[in-house]
Amino acid sequence: MCGIFGLISQEFVSSSDVLKSLKRLEYRGYDSYGIVTDSGLFEKDIGEIKLTSSNNCNIAISQTRWATHGGVTKENAHPHHDCTGNVLIVHNGIIENYMDIKENLQTLGHKFHSETDSEVIAHYFEEGIKAQNVEETISNFFNEAKGTFSVLLFIKGSDKLYAFKRDSPLAIGIGNKGFFIASDPYAFSQLTQDVVFLEDDEYVVLTKSKFSIFDKTGKELFREKNKIELQKEESRGKYEHFMLKEIHEQPESAEKLLKSLETQQKENLLAIADAIKKSQKTIFVASGTSYYASLLGVYFLKKAGIESQAMIASEFKDYANCNEALVIALSQSGETMDVIDALKHAKQRSARIASFVNVPYSTIQRMSDLSLQTEAGQEICVASTKSFSNQIILLLTIAKELGYKIDLRKIAGEIRSVFALENGIRTLAHGLKDKHDIYIIGRGLSYPVSREIALKLKEISYIHAEGMMGGELKHGTLALIEKETPVIALIDNNESIVSNVREAQARGADIIAITNRKERLFREEVRLQAESDASFAILAAIVGQLLAYYIAKEKGLPIDKPRNLAKSVTVK
Repeated sequence: MCGIFGLISQEFVSSSDVLKSLKRLEYRGYDSYGIVTDSGLFEKDIGEIKLTSSNNCNIAISQTRWATHGGVTKENAHPHHDCTGNVLIVHNGIIENYMDIKENLQTLGHKFHSETDSEVIAHYFEEGIKAQNVEETISNFFNEAKGTFSVLLFIKGSDKLYAFKRDSPLAIGIGNKGFFIASDPYAFSQLTQDVVFLEDDEYVVLTKSKFSIFDKTGKELFREKNKIELQKEESRGKYEHFMLKEIHEQPESAEKLLKSLETQQKENLLAIADAIKKSQKTIFVASGTSYYASLLGVYFLKKAGIESQAMIASEFKDYANCNEALVIALSQSGETMDVIDALKHAKQRSARIASFVNVPYSTIQRMSDLSLQTEAGQEICVASTKSFSNQIILLLTIAKELGYKIDLRKIAGEIRSVFALENGIRTLAHGLKDKHDIYIIGRGLSYPVSREIALKLKEISYIHAEGMMGGELKHGTLALIEKETPVIALIDNNESIVSNVREAQARGADIIAITNRKERLFREEVRLQAESDASFAILAAIVGQLLAYYIAKEKGLPIDKPRNLAKSVTVK
């Protein structure tokens, strides 16, 4: 969600360079931004990152905000300051008991200027450092604050930068002449490959020449640095949008994943397959697109003779019996807060943790006993595309190790075949752009795909869409089907799906069939070259991605940054 970036340097750094690093976090989604430096620059505004004035600095903190408490206004944008203007902070997360803290500070005479929960942090430190040092105030804040937070704190006139966190990521980059700190190491991956990760209830004090990490009691900790190699794909190349570029990268990302699973990830692949085989209970936990991939994973494991279940992460604690289970987390970012929360719950119950993530060195990967990377490469568009396909391929490979009969050697070529159908998909999009409701139906493997296609239509083209089991159509939803209601039918080798579609057609629905069958069934069809139900699921999802993209393009929508959405959902 929000992105924060700060630095402390022995040499002067231009504020425009600070914002260049902050812009590398744009993919997380934001509605406002701001920056403050030790040389007197203080700017914040709503909308796209821009800099109206520039200066050189040695210390800077900056943030992109995604509104949670308070509207999208300049006053609510970060950084926030205290009554004196000397204590300055940027914050990612939610302070759940901020009203209690705020009311206490107001009784002490503090005046607030925003609607945010974040502003209380600046005033809390203004009050705290009257009687104690900054480090002691941080320890007190850990004990008093409830919720999630990663905070960068700068006090005017100081030669130090402070940061502290709970349930929200922070990474420290080690440079030649100073240090960087951000919610994602991608922010500074062009500047250094040496990274240290801050863990929960820890704080760091940074000077121009060194940094020291402490737990919340003030005990100093030693932390080894990681050498990372992160490349950010910042150019759209020949494509108008990152989403279309990332859709077209799927054959190559599939090949890269399969190669890595045969080589450097082979040992972990076999270890996870063995853990599934030996576990009495296997539970997938995920959110959004990754949850729909995990539903497919349940099906694949069943084909291998292994029972499992998939749980939405935000509901995991209430419904999952995970005592001594194997819990497998799926997350593109590796920072999904609901998934992290579920894994903490599972760890408390002696569950073993495995994960499939796209972003290396992420929190979820570091929490895991075993982990595999989906190798999809950086996704800039908020909506996941290539990471979804690679999650499916990874799950198929695991199932294959456990006995599922599947040949994945042709999958990249099958994916490429979808792009030959792109002009036809664009024509279908033109006919759907003014629709208010779209229903997508499938059975078996195609049911999770129907839900993923519906999600893409909602995310990107702002159309209400529902993905449904074909057999459930007659249990209520047929009441909504009338003349020219669009129904997208995923027709694989399931024998019952065609009769379900005919029910909708008989009530006037406009049917668009996505199918790999030889015979022609409906007037509007997208015919896929998929040799198995599993590859059909991947190809049908890509058709849905293209359909959502071209509908959104017809409507002139912000495809890569849809409204109200964030790439990395780091709040509950």
